[in-house]
Amino acid sequence: MKLKGLNEIFKDKLAKERFTFGLDIGSRQIKIVKLKLFKDTIELCGLEVASVQLDVGALLKKFKHSLDISYANVGVCGSSTVIRYVDFPLMSPDELRQSLRFEAQKHVPFSLSEVIIDGYILKEFVKDNKMLVLIAAVKKDLIQQRLKLLEEVGLKANIIDIDSVALVNAFNHSYARDDFVKDKTVGLLNIGATLSSLNILENSVPSLSRDIQIAGNNFTQKVVEAFGIDFKTAEELKLNPDDENKNRLATSIEPVLAHLAGEVRVSFDYYESQSAASVSRIFLSGGGSQFIGLKDKLSDLLGIDVQYWDPLKSITISGSMNSQKASNLSTQMAVAVGLALRE
Repeated sequence: MKLKGLNEIFKDKLAKERFTFGLDIGSRQIKIVKLKLFKDTIELCGLEVASVQLDVGALLKKFKHSLDISYANVGVCGSSTVIRYVDFPLMSPDELRQSLRFEAQKHVPFSLSEVIIDGYILKEFVKDNKMLVLIAAVKKDLIQQRLKLLEEVGLKANIIDIDSVALVNAFNHSYARDDFVKDKTVGLLNIGATLSSLNILENSVPSLSRDIQIAGNNFTQKVVEAFGIDFKTAEELKLNPDDENKNRLATSIEPVLAHLAGEVRVSFDYYESQSAASVSRIFLSGGGSQFIGLKDKLSDLLGIDVQYWDPLKSITISGSMNSQKASNLSTQMAVAVGLALRE
């Protein structure tokens, strides 16, 4: 696993035209993004989404040929991954590499023989002679599963990254220079099908990351129970309710949304107890967040502004692409975009 500093996605000059691919293999969908990098421009020239209910290998083979892929940057997430933010004495990157495993054993809840560990310096505090380091650990079994899946369809992994890091990369690429983010503390809440992830960024630097076991499928299950319909129909209803069912739909998901908001609030309270800053805004992404009324209700429950964000905001859409399709899918593509932005 190769993790780089978040600022490395901002490069003034790119030597020659090249392509990068971000592959997000979720529990319900596979998403892939193809970016063209040339000089100081980044262009979206390919985007695909498909259900994993179909044959995953066949889908990857299809994407390989349609998008002309050999290598991809691949994401991992869940209970086999860990991110920790740790203060280290000020040291060089070489010194950090030498001391990383020793320090990691204090913070990683796995045997070090089970995991691949990496880390990078997020911020230096020269006056205090310390620095903030992100330590990332992924179980070797999970990495091998990803590599085997790719190998079976003739693909190779260029980078394996944790989804939360990819989200931060995508968000900072789009918004780090905006006034409503600069010098602010914000939360990134990505709601998937079976897992949600929360990141807290202070002045664009991540300070807390955690997974929350409440996600889109939990909302859908409540709709199934309230309306007596099957799961697929409930998925369609929650995305496109008619006027007659909107209030009933909102009522059906209230317990799950309150639970999710409670978990987010616990994280904010913990962060704010350790920092002088408070979270001023939440940015939503992920397929599980595409629920009519979810954004406003979450804002009411937490008492702060909540809005969707666009990972394609600072990326040019190729003229050969369906720009409306890209716009409609952009909020769901945050992880894939963040992966593709890695080099």
